[in-house]
Amino acid sequence: MRLGGIEIPDNERLEIALTRIYGIGRNNVWDLIKKANVDPNKKSHQLSDDEKAKLIIVLENFKIEGDLKQEIRQNIERLKLIKAYRGLRHIAGLPVRGQRTRNNARTRKGKRKTVGALTKEMWAKLEAQQQKLASSQEKA
Repeated sequence: MRLGGIEIPDNERLEIALTRIYGIGRNNVWDLIKKANVDPNKKSHQLSDDEKAKLIIVLENFKIEGDLKQEIRQNIERLKLIKAYRGLRHIAGLPVRGQRTRNNARTRKGKRKTVGALTKEMWAKLEAQQQKLASSQEKA
């Protein structure tokens, strides 16, 4: 079954299956189901055409998928434009919500980069690059 441009699995209960839609969480599902007057324990393939139509109508009132992602992206761009602290953290690729960065924050900061001392592999790469440059300069 397709709702809101998303394929909803047939074998899951409706209250779980609807959370596959971006922007619909466990709390929003209950609001959606109450407004549409649908049994939350039904599986999505058991819904009648009338119930599917009700769900689609109610879903139009929720900001989901592309619209929600676009709004979030615009909010982040606005923070960057006005040079707010959170915007600067987004630009730098650092945690935005006050987490410490001394030890953790690897999800935002990426893989560790050694500063100062070089590993043996890095020395070997640098030497190889220098040899290539020297050989190319000799040819020219």
